[in-house]
Order: sequence, then structure tokens, then C-alpha cells
Amino acid sequence: MNARWVARMFLAVLLRPSLWWVTVRLVRRLARRGWWRRPPFLPLPSEAYAAFRATTQYGDPMAVPVIDDVLLWLRWSRRFPD
Repeated sequence: MNARWVARMFLAVLLRPSLWWVTVRLVRRLARRGWWRRPPFLPLPSEAYAAFRATTQYGDPMAVPVIDDVLLWLRWSRRFPD
């Protein structure tokens, strides 16, 4: 995931207030440990986890997630509170 994709994803969530809290919850849960100590200083998941998810979703560990797929996953996740 590059910075442009992260910015587009951030904007997509920003425009959907109903997804704000589930996004915060999942970012906290999935962010790699110590994300604030390493560039790009964003709470992104580990590379291994991202590759696993890309492989299971798209069949390619280097695939970039489709924003609509991420939004669908956020909506689905919202139904399962902690």
C-alpha cells in the first residue's frame, strides 16, 4: 500500500461517518507494533499480514486492496462489536 492509496482510503472513510468507529477499532487491532517508530509512521498492518490478506482475497500477495472491498469489509465488521 502506498501513500496515495492510504490517502484515498482515508478520504473514503472520512466521507462515511457510520464507519469511523469501526475503522478506529480495526486500525488499533491490526496496526503493527511500534508503528510510530518506523517510516511511514502510519498504523498499517504488518507486511506479512497484508500479503496474507491479499493472497486470500485476490490470489496475489502484492495486490493492492480495492477501496470498495475495504469499505464492504468495514461494514461487515461493524456488525460484530468487541
